Amino acid sequence: MRTRWRAALAVAGVAFVLAGCSANENGAAPMADSAGSARVPAAPQQGTGNTGKPEQGKGQQVTPPQAGATDRKLSRSARLELTATKVVDVVAEARGIALGAGGYTGQEATGETSATLSLAVPADKLDPVLDQLSHLGSSLVKRELNTQDVTEQVVDVEARLATQRKSVERIRALLSQATSVSDITSIESELTSRESALESLEQQRNSLAGSVAMATVAMSIRSVAAPAPVSEDRSGFLGGLAGGWDAFLTFGGGLLTVLGAIAPFLLIVVPLAWAGWRLNRRRRPVKPAPVPTEG
Repeated sequence: MRTRWRAALAVAGVAFVLAGCSANENGAAPMADSAGSARVPAAPQQGTGNTGKPEQGKGQQVTPPQAGATDRKLSRSARLELTATKVVDVVAEARGIALGAGGYTGQEATGETSATLSLAVPADKLDPVLDQLSHLGSSLVKRELNTQDVTEQVVDVEARLATQRKSVERIRALLSQATSVSDITSIESELTSRESALESLEQQRNSLAGSVAMATVAMSIRSVAAPAPVSEDRSGFLGGLAGGWDAFLTFGGGLLTVLGAIAPFLLIVVPLAWAGWRLNRRRRPVKPAPVPTEG
């Protein structure tokens, strides 16, 4: 009998324990929810559907246009080849045109038969300056115009500059908190390296800004002989009159040349001839005047 009672009590205890475990499992979730420790599935973001794409309507976020999307950064350059009878004069005129447009001259090499020079002018005045330069000299041999879009390079350099500045500021903050000599030395070395990279990016930014603001013009000038004068039509009355006038001027010029050549001799011969004539006249006997006869 005792064995039976013990077995019954054991079965009843096991059943009670199982019932308590089942109750705990059923109430665990609500208790956890009330405590705020249970993980709840993330709610979908506002303004999105089941597909994850933004829905049309209130709360939609519009992506702003990228910087420089409408303001393009253009780097312009040109090249001119000219011929001229006087190379030096064309170089001086080209230099004056560049200075008048607010630019300046760069490298220049000028000789008697050829010259090369580099001009820098404001980008917005490049077209009128090219028109003026193209009319210099005898003729225009070649004219080239190049335009390069550097917008992406400008945006990239500006972004890298912002990142590098923040990096330098973080290293400086670490340097101000360093206490040991080894830490200070290593941080200063890293700061020097990052400041050097920052200066390099600033130089790139300045170079791009300069190429956008100022356009360059490379000129080469070659000397040529002056063209022969065009022969005039000498037919007809006017042609004969013009020919006769030219012949008269030629004869008059020759006569004046001869007179100019003998003028020094005349200064000596004429006084001597006059003196000889006077002397010869004095030596001649004076003829007696005829005596009138009385009738």
